[in-house]
Amino acid sequence: MSFWRKIAGLAVRKVDEAECDVCPPGLPGEDPAFSTAVTALGAKLAKADGEAQAEEYATFHTIFQAEPGSEGAIRRLYQLARQTTRGFEGYARRLRKRYGACPQLLEDVLDGLFHIAASDGAVTSDELAYLERVCELFGLSPLVFRRLKATHLGAANDDPYVILGVAPDASDEVVRAAWRAQLSEAHPDRVRARGLPVEFVEVAEAKAAAINAAFSTIQRERAAMSRVGAA
Repeated sequence: MSFWRKIAGLAVRKVDEAECDVCPPGLPGEDPAFSTAVTALGAKLAKADGEAQAEEYATFHTIFQAEPGSEGAIRRLYQLARQTTRGFEGYARRLRKRYGACPQLLEDVLDGLFHIAASDGAVTSDELAYLERVCELFGLSPLVFRRLKATHLGAANDDPYVILGVAPDASDEVVRAAWRAQLSEAHPDRVRARGLPVEFVEVAEAKAAAINAAFSTIQRERAAMSRVGAA
């Protein structure tokens, strides 16, 4: 439900120039391409798990306040779009084409899509695949998707970013600093210097190994993404 409230907020604010290299004129909500694409993406997401409940439009209509006189057109678009997920990629590409210079706006839309996916208390693997594909089509980094997924669904305890205590899209410098700080704190030599029993030294050795493994995993993942991006 928060999705449409968030999108309604987008519709009444100007795009922050700090978010864009080249800002499109006017408000997103005054752009028919924006409203159409966002409506279609939200409706098709409702179908991604195989079920599109009739009540969902009532919620959509209550929270996403369409311009006066356009309610009928929005309803027809929603009802048509929710019949199938086919075609969602085209709508995502349209948004990127028009707002690609405003990545924060596109991230806001993706964030909203996560809200609506989680509104029924569960996010299916099909919905996650849909959201990940939208992220890709928006031209956003996989690290953005990972961060939003962790924000809405929680991160696994063995996630390397959780282990280092940094956001998935943190800069390389921030990741490296966190690794060094945590490794310094957990280093077995520090435990020995504090005079703790050998059992604590063994725990510190395991923790240090996990910290090093997390840092190595992040480095490998980022190197792989860099190679893909350069290809």
